[in-house]
Amino acid sequence: MDKKVKQEIKTEETETKQLTINSLESLGPYILEQDNAKNFVYVSDVPQLCKDEPCMLGVDEAGRGPVLGRLSGVLLPNMFGNNELVFLSGPMVYGIAFCPLSKKDVLKQLGFADSKQLTEEKRDQIFDEMNRKDYAVESLGWAVEAISPNVISMSMLRRTKHSLNEVSMDSAIGLINAAIEAGVNIAEVYVDTVGPPEKYQAKLKAIFPKFKITVAKKADSTYPIVSAASIAAKVTRDHALKVWKFRERPNEEVNSFGSGYPGDPTTKQFLGEIDLVFGFPRLVRFSWSTASNALEKKAYDMEFEEEPDEKATQKATYGSEKLSKYFSASKNENRKRHEYFRDRCLEHVSEI
Repeated sequence: MDKKVKQEIKTEETETKQLTINSLESLGPYILEQDNAKNFVYVSDVPQLCKDEPCMLGVDEAGRGPVLGRLSGVLLPNMFGNNELVFLSGPMVYGIAFCPLSKKDVLKQLGFADSKQLTEEKRDQIFDEMNRKDYAVESLGWAVEAISPNVISMSMLRRTKHSLNEVSMDSAIGLINAAIEAGVNIAEVYVDTVGPPEKYQAKLKAIFPKFKITVAKKADSTYPIVSAASIAAKVTRDHALKVWKFRERPNEEVNSFGSGYPGDPTTKQFLGEIDLVFGFPRLVRFSWSTASNALEKKAYDMEFEEEPDEKATQKATYGSEKLSKYFSASKNENRKRHEYFRDRCLEHVSEI
């Protein structure tokens, strides 16, 4: 075989191997290769048993709201004049897990329980075992979709609003379809609810009429297969935050935002450093009213040449200072120019 062809085949095999998650150790490097401004979906290898035998499938999420994720939100007293719950959420991750109905003992053996009641170390351990242990790999599969905070914000702020509930349901439905396309023989579906469980269940039943579908509150603490999905989602989200790459701050140290808890001075400092022009980095969901309120108090207002109409003048605007102030600093003011302008060697000129 031609040497060049052999090298190309070897390169393709290496790239495929790098894109496989087969342990906790391989999770971070896989996420690091993804564009965190976009969604990504990962589907594990499907065991042959899951294709041959009828299976149960569980659905759950991580990072939806302030009480559901390790770094979902922090309360910052007096930072912006009053108590503000600022969302340092990163992605919202939806997860599914599936295994044959005859293999319920595998779920028990792995120790699946409500992931919120487990420590981070225990969740990591279970995730690693479900991808390494032979008895688990032969009968259990999983998939996740990481929904970028940037996509969430754009969905909620676009002209035709797409609520967080709709984003969540679309992700769950997409992952179920992904399992079907991968050949999983689904018989029963168990889902941790978003909104009223009856309406959600009716919606899923209309889309997947052949499956027995159960939608319930706190399903991850009731159904082990939902707990398995929850662990896949939560561990993926935790590690996505650990390897988060800041586009806005290329020199930012890894995890420069601290633990995310109110008492962490690193977190307070990170969230207090609002860029007066560009606001928060994409890690923060800018569609949340708390983030908007913080910008309103600190960020520069926008100034347009065209005269606004009456309706526009009645709308709330960010901040009380004009954006033009950024370009007209006092001679006595020693202020460092933003990295964006320094990197591009842009200078302020008053005459052309």
